[in-house]
Amino acid sequence: MIVVHHLNNSRSQRVLWLLEELGLSYQVVRYQRDAKTMLAPPELKAIHPLGKSPVVVDGDCVVAESGAIIEYLVDKYGAQGSAGALMPPPGTPEKRRWTYFLHYAEGSMMAPLLMKLIFDRVEHSPAPFFVKPIARGIAQKVKGSYILPQIAQHLAYLEGELGKHTWFAGEQFSAADIQLSFPLEAAAARGGLDGKFPRLQAFLDRIHARPAYQRALQQGGPYELLK
Repeated sequence: MIVVHHLNNSRSQRVLWLLEELGLSYQVVRYQRDAKTMLAPPELKAIHPLGKSPVVVDGDCVVAESGAIIEYLVDKYGAQGSAGALMPPPGTPEKRRWTYFLHYAEGSMMAPLLMKLIFDRVEHSPAPFFVKPIARGIAQKVKGSYILPQIAQHLAYLEGELGKHTWFAGEQFSAADIQLSFPLEAAAARGGLDGKFPRLQAFLDRIHARPAYQRALQQGGPYELLK
């Protein structure tokens, strides 16, 4: 039995979605973020030394990192799944795009989104009256000069890619779309789409309507991305 160590409001939601798309049986072990720090609880360190989610346990195999988990599950179980491999054939342009976007989602796009989350908290967190204007000014400067332009650049890039193909790897839905769901949902939750990227919004509407996505929400529990 595949076991998913699932943290609320986290990247592990897309692992549940992948498993539903593949039609596999699995067990969910849920963890809750600390209400103050929003960090994962220390119990996750018993599963993986970094104490982060998602982590998948499949027999004796423990796999962490969303991209690695997706590759592992698709490689091992894709041919058995009801939705097929969710990965294009080797050696094709679609497979190269699949690999690129699988790594791009975390390697490139999530960085400025995470920075925005951190600097938003710096800007609005309680502080002594003589420190708060300085902290707010620094946060606004970093966001305005670097973070927000970077996010806008990534969103414009992805908007353009969906003008070339129906899905990110090509004309067929794949696990690359599952991997990109989290940063795009995070961007949308923080106002990043704001009516400026209709193809990306249509992409989110399409994936949210998928039966497997809906089933994964039932398995994972409430899913409200951090703002």
